[in-house]
Order: sequence, then C-alpha cells, then structure tokens
Amino acid sequence: MKDCIFCKIIAGEMPCYKIYEDDFVLAFLDISNDGNGHTLVVPKKHCTNILDCEEDVLSKVFSAVKKISLHYVKNCGATGVNVLNANGKDAEQSVFHLHIHIVPRFENDGLKVFPSLKQNSNSLQEIQAKLKIN
Repeated sequence: MKDCIFCKIIAGEMPCYKIYEDDFVLAFLDISNDGNGHTLVVPKKHCTNILDCEEDVLSKVFSAVKKISLHYVKNCGATGVNVLNANGKDAEQSVFHLHIHIVPRFENDGLKVFPSLKQNSNSLQEIQAKLKIN
C-alpha cells in the first residue's frame, strides 16, 4: 500500500532500527522509544489487522513474535515480555497495517503496560450468552 508507513519501511523507503527480518516478517524498534526495546513485528504482506490477515501470514508473524520474545528473555536480560495488539480504530489501532508490539520487561522497570479496565455492569452469564461461539 503506497500510503502505509509500515509498507514504506518494509520497502526500504523509510529507515528503521531493524531487530529481525526473514522472508515474511520485519521487526523493528518503535520510534516512540517508550520502553527499553519496544518492538513492532509486521508482516511484509500488507493486511490491516488480524481480522483480515491470511492464516499462513498470521502464523508466520506469531512465530516471529515468539522467536524475538525468547531472544529478549534468554539473551538480552529481559525477565518477561508484554505482547500487545490492537485491531480497529475503536480498539486504538493507530497504524492500519497489522503489527504486534513486544515490550521487553525488566525487574523494577516501572512500566504499567497492561490495560486497566473498568468493571462491567453486565453479568458474566449475559456476556457469555452474547459472545459464545456455537
């Protein structure tokens, strides 16, 4: 896609701080620099998010996410990782090219990454009845 910033990075039209690359995936540091090693993993084939991504592409993306996450823990001193993803505008997706965030975590790093959600007023039974896949 010609107007997609991640497609431009993949094509080499824009610079990035590359962490990992194979034939299907590119991983690079998030320019926000808001966490020590905050990484974005993107498929080289454009898709908007997991909702329209082909299964084989999604599989390759998550395989790379695991590989990079293990590297951060085994070789880079991280004690864990947060893996985050947003799908759609109302889910706070900001770049409409599938991307998975990996945030390496370190003891006492002071980051609060996991969302804090408000208590839902609907019962779990009501929610289950609406969401259950039959």
